[in-house]
Amino acid sequence: MTTEPPLELPHNIEAEQALLGCLLIHNHAFERLEALGAEHFFDPLHARIFGEVADCVAAGRLATPVSMKTAFERDAPICDDLTVPQYLGRLAANAASTAHVADYATTLIDLAKRRQLVEIGQWIVREAYEAPIHEPAERQIEGAERALFQIAESGRHSVAEATFSTAAAEAVNAANEAYRSKGATRGLATGFIDLDAKLGGLQASDLIIIAGRPAMGKSALAANIAWRIACHGRASPDGEPIAAPVHFFSLEMSAEQVATRILSAETGVPSEKLRRGAVEEKDMRDLIAAEQKFRDVPLIVDQTGGISIAQLAARARRTKRRRGTALIVVDYLQLMTGAQRRGGNRVEEVTEITTGLKALAKELQVPIIALSQLSRQVEGRTEKRPQLADLRESGSIEQDADVVMFVFREEYYVERAEPDPSDGVRYGEWQDAMRRCAGKAEVIIGKQRHGPTGIVPMMFDGRLTQFADLSRSRLPMVAA
Repeated sequence: MTTEPPLELPHNIEAEQALLGCLLIHNHAFERLEALGAEHFFDPLHARIFGEVADCVAAGRLATPVSMKTAFERDAPICDDLTVPQYLGRLAANAASTAHVADYATTLIDLAKRRQLVEIGQWIVREAYEAPIHEPAERQIEGAERALFQIAESGRHSVAEATFSTAAAEAVNAANEAYRSKGATRGLATGFIDLDAKLGGLQASDLIIIAGRPAMGKSALAANIAWRIACHGRASPDGEPIAAPVHFFSLEMSAEQVATRILSAETGVPSEKLRRGAVEEKDMRDLIAAEQKFRDVPLIVDQTGGISIAQLAARARRTKRRRGTALIVVDYLQLMTGAQRRGGNRVEEVTEITTGLKALAKELQVPIIALSQLSRQVEGRTEKRPQLADLRESGSIEQDADVVMFVFREEYYVERAEPDPSDGVRYGEWQDAMRRCAGKAEVIIGKQRHGPTGIVPMMFDGRLTQFADLSRSRLPMVAA
């Protein structure tokens, strides 16, 4: 029985030699190799040579076989009749034109990615055999997905330093685009005019916290925003609103409950009637028509409960690659778990979650909306409007968030303070207060890293769990 020899890892020694030879003769070509690093070379000696060239160029020194001789003269010979300094001379002597240096770099980066794929495959096999029996297979799948995503995305969003003149030119161009758009939202449009005016839309890589006490409507607001963005949250090249894929992690409600809320707002049929089945034939026709009309809206609802930050990140990466996610919504933060067991230290666990969400937003270059509960101390105050200090496990949430918004409805508290009708004066004052705040809500922007804070007044229809701009009449969630 014969065994096949092991396959060699993907590499191209000639391309490595050609590129190094070019650099040793033409140091200025190094400026065109921003994405290339020593880790992309297969041969360890070539990686060392590239690193030395990079150090010389960074220090403003000339990198030639002569100037670099001392760095390699103590190395063992490559073979009996060839030392490393002599090898540098041969590389330079055989150097080709710099016209192809970028192509060589692309080849080496691609081959390095292929070697990484081999390593991941070997790791998957080894882990499948050797992982402890108590460790779930999902943990290994998440690790593999994360590694694959990092390989796929490497180099796509390179971060480079910029001179002030370059940065200033980009700032002026951005301002000019905003001027030419006549105030149009530059981020993802939430569909709420007053809120978009304050936020400028939802910006890529931002972590946005929507917080509130129970029954304030934070889940309804998040669902309203997710739906509007999924329908028409992004501007097309000609300025027309188009659909933007949304990934909605619903840890509290089922996908059916989320859909019920959306259909209720779309059709005007109260969600309570839908749950109880107390609908008329016309209501059913409207529901069926709405379901068919919005069948292709790119809103993905993940209803897994108790998901960890690692699981959420793995699923978000996968959906981003498949569908081009534009927004991620997490409802809500306190129902998530950390990847590590922390002996009941919830503050550390929430810190891991918020830090992970912010890192995920930057990695995927999408805004992430995460809902958060508020502490009970709000209920003990006369002034019920929430503050940043009211955030549960507030330190990490407030620190990691780019935007913190609170949902507040005075109507909720006034309604529950109804006095005895026999007390005519107090009851009349209560009725006046109810008329003043009925159907109204406030979105309080408590923190915005790159913009103003303040209060955005809104309308709220509790029967339909729908928000709308206060300055306008009741709006359908999708413009006709």
